[in-house]
Amino acid sequence: MSLSEVKPLGTVTALIKERRTIRDFKQDPVSDELLLELLNVAVWAPNHGNRQPWRFVLYKGDGRQVLADAMLQSYDDDEMREKHGIPKWNDFMKIPAHLVVILKEDTRQKQWDEDYGAVCALIQNFQLAAWEQGLGVVWKTNNYNYEAEFQQVVGLEADEKIVGVLHVGYPASIPKVQPRKSAEDMLTIIDSK
Repeated sequence: MSLSEVKPLGTVTALIKERRTIRDFKQDPVSDELLLELLNVAVWAPNHGNRQPWRFVLYKGDGRQVLADAMLQSYDDDEMREKHGIPKWNDFMKIPAHLVVILKEDTRQKQWDEDYGAVCALIQNFQLAAWEQGLGVVWKTNNYNYEAEFQQVVGLEADEKIVGVLHVGYPASIPKVQPRKSAEDMLTIIDSK
């Protein structure tokens, strides 16, 4: 018996299937109130021991230039900065909001794994809640997240890790659905004889 046979698929299922990664944003601002509302939904992510191992830094308005400049400075090579950095800087300045999601790192491997998973779940919650409100998100894990100068600008502490920079705004266009592999093709079932 499938889930759809047990209970009609609800809005969560629809949101999961309808959400798209957005890379083309309108320049309309996103209110602080809406972003806070979305974060207050996202923090309900499951997290072992209720450790809540996350924090956030939001760049919007003129603050976007601080983040864009830090990203641009992460390019050591002038040619790469010109070819990739400058266009990315221009994109950063067009996107209404950038949310840096930070993990407080635990030195114990099991707890680190649990906490990293929790922060990833928080990001998915944020994306789904944003989509429900008509906002698009792209979750970026680019090389600049690992550069010391970029981390310093973000205010990263020695025991923290950037899990992602979320670019947030109203979609200017929505990409087509990309097919997914069937779970049946990737599932191994082990049952009694």
